[in-house]
Amino acid sequence: MRLLDKLPDPSGLDKHAIVNLLLREEYGYLPARPYQVSAKIESEDKKFCAGKASLKKLLLCCQAEWGEFSFPVYYVCPQYTNASVPCFIHINFSDLVPHKYQPTEELVDAGYATLTFCYLDVASDSSDFTDGLAGVIYPDGKRKSDACGKIGLWAWATSAVMDYAVTLPELDCRRISVAGHSRLGKTALLAGALDERFYCAFSNDSGCSGAAIARGADGETVKAITDRFPYWFSENYLKYSEHEDTMPFDQHYLLAANLPHRVYVASAAGDLWASPKNEYLSCVAASAYYKAYGMRGFVHPNRLPNVGECLHAGDIGYHLRSGSHYFSREDWLNYIKYLSK
Repeated sequence: MRLLDKLPDPSGLDKHAIVNLLLREEYGYLPARPYQVSAKIESEDKKFCAGKASLKKLLLCCQAEWGEFSFPVYYVCPQYTNASVPCFIHINFSDLVPHKYQPTEELVDAGYATLTFCYLDVASDSSDFTDGLAGVIYPDGKRKSDACGKIGLWAWATSAVMDYAVTLPELDCRRISVAGHSRLGKTALLAGALDERFYCAFSNDSGCSGAAIARGADGETVKAITDRFPYWFSENYLKYSEHEDTMPFDQHYLLAANLPHRVYVASAAGDLWASPKNEYLSCVAASAYYKAYGMRGFVHPNRLPNVGECLHAGDIGYHLRSGSHYFSREDWLNYIKYLSK
């Protein structure tokens, strides 16, 4: 817990200042939001999950001041219900529905719709900035030092899906959450910080440059992640490689920026590269910011959590499961348990 004493304090900053700091120094500024989002149904299965749900493949068409971009989205909605249903927007590694990282039928049985897209359908996970959305935003493949990398582009697409979700009368637009795992957990947290319409942002094993505090990391470091994946971030972020102590922020700022809605961090005990301890301490550090705005913050036992422990009493949620780097059914069921409270 002594690591908390070394962290910069966001308490003197309003949310806009925190977001601006994170964009300028870490993730980069995103493209302008679309002024129009529409969807074309490409296929539909009305008997999905033994008839309990419908599955639509959509082509989401986004028009913005800089041009147009379209990408596929998969929409699963429970059938035979008179009430509007809550929804997860899941940023996934695949376009398969269901997928090992998305237990779709269990989510349907729990009463949840899902809007899922594969991150690679938005932009490649590489240093190539000439394809996908990157090719539209950066037509020459080059970007300014404070322009967003791939995480910012994936987060932009997430909010575009939200633009469409709020137009669907069968969804409860007050209960739409965003979820992602690993690099897409980082993306979910950034999307939540930038878009206050979300009900909760769920980060699963997002680790370094996601939920985990960078200072004192016992797993992946800023140097390790920027050496391998510099294109995820703004070029400004590279200067903090091996200089985490000079950062005017740390990752609890990203959790704090999810105010006024809820945020949830999930860790795995065997996922040491993601530093579960520092993910937990980030929740502790962000709690004071939430409480300063009249929210419940993070209700925790003032010690490191036990494996299997779920901390669901506050507006910042957390669990630590056994096992390794994976987006499991256990994680999803814990998210549903938290939302049901």
